[in-house]
Amino acid sequence: MSYAVKEMFLTLQGEGVNAGSRAVFVRFAGCNLWSGRERDRAAAVCRFCDTDFVGIDGVGGGRFADADALAASVADHWGDGRDGRFVVLTGGEPMLQIDDAVVDTLHAAGFRIAVESNGTLPAHPRIDWVCISPKAGSVVVQRRGDELKLVWPQAGMDPVALEEWNFAHCLIQPLDDANAAANQAAAIALVMARPRWRLSLQTHKLLGLR
Repeated sequence: MSYAVKEMFLTLQGEGVNAGSRAVFVRFAGCNLWSGRERDRAAAVCRFCDTDFVGIDGVGGGRFADADALAASVADHWGDGRDGRFVVLTGGEPMLQIDDAVVDTLHAAGFRIAVESNGTLPAHPRIDWVCISPKAGSVVVQRRGDELKLVWPQAGMDPVALEEWNFAHCLIQPLDDANAAANQAAAIALVMARPRWRLSLQTHKLLGLR
């Protein structure tokens, strides 16, 4: 199958447990919780997304004919050397497109694979690092993994109930919108009250990285 990628770039992972790690980001086009178009936002399940995942016209993006072509582009973005190769598959919703061929080909190229997903689709079992960011109003089927990242606040989402899910790390990330300061305070208060959680900041935004 072919793969639709909005953009691909080399950067530092800006958030979560892997923050600060050199990584190639592959942003797959498309999502099952929002079309990505502003006219549809009010009716979407996820209404606060600030990511452009529509189309394949971003830097490094395009339609890749097969997994070999995709992996070759990821390797080109990484550059020389195979030490520490790390790729983050994100979106949109990457699990709409990730399949055996993508995982196997990236592994063959020496990459450790992380995925950032909304959890409404099962994560591929051979992905090395599974990060799930649940959205209120959606049905999350992937309730186990390495990292649970809850954007906060979210009406209709209960952090106490999420603590029962099987994740090695539980992170609270303040919602980045017009109420950013209040959201940061709410996130800090939640972590102080519920020590199962840790605070995660979007350091790439603070550093001016993509």
